[in-house]
Amino acid sequence: MWYNVNGMNLENICLGVCAVVETVGHYIQTESARFNTNCVEYKGLNDLVSHVDRNAEIKLVEALSSLLPNAGFITEEKTVQRVEERFNWIIDPLDGTTNFVHGVPAYAVSVALQEYNQLVLGVVYEPNRDELFYTWGDAHSYLNNRVIRVSDTQILSKSLLATGFPYYNFDEQDAYMAVLKSLMRQCHGIRRIGTAAVDLAYTACGRFDAFYEYNLQVWDVAAGALLVKNAGGNVCDFKGGADFINHKQILASNAYLGVSLSNIISNYF
Repeated sequence: MWYNVNGMNLENICLGVCAVVETVGHYIQTESARFNTNCVEYKGLNDLVSHVDRNAEIKLVEALSSLLPNAGFITEEKTVQRVEERFNWIIDPLDGTTNFVHGVPAYAVSVALQEYNQLVLGVVYEPNRDELFYTWGDAHSYLNNRVIRVSDTQILSKSLLATGFPYYNFDEQDAYMAVLKSLMRQCHGIRRIGTAAVDLAYTACGRFDAFYEYNLQVWDVAAGALLVKNAGGNVCDFKGGADFINHKQILASNAYLGVSLSNIISNYF
């Protein structure tokens, strides 16, 4: 237990969120079996959305409202817009919509709770592998009831990295490609799954040694960032600063590689 929130301890709230997120993940999987690509809409260039995203968000908002009635919501699909002073849920109902639409089995439900400007709870559920990542307060990070830690890789040349490609904002494309060119020569490989929430969860459990991407929104990274931190890792912007959300640059790494990666990436950004 970390501390009480409205008479409930934060661990119990987190476990309640886990149950909600799993239920919504199962709904998404049911819909994936009968999904029609003609239902896809566009919020912008290559920015896809469907009724599954919106319905999943509605289900999350309804359940989380019961769990913590006084909290506000920061959500990707804007099915509700209510920001409160102290507590706010940060929700991505379907991170990896493009994968979902094309039948690629890599997407997740991501929910975080923010108290003032501090992340205090994070849950990421990847339904295809039935993997539930969660953490709260200053507790450990967990995967399916097992404590997880970031990797102990200390040398960049032995690392496996993850990133996300620009898909609608190409202002920093040249800088991004320069970083990619540099890093791909210095590590075991670079993976691009297509869902930042999963990339961060995989970094938290040591599958990736680090993850970097720019132009992400708060709902893409909030839950995963806390998972990495509570698993012993570091999260910053490309220059090593703490405000990765407002700068829309995130570098999440184990305890050893963050400085060297920041030095490389910041040469170009």
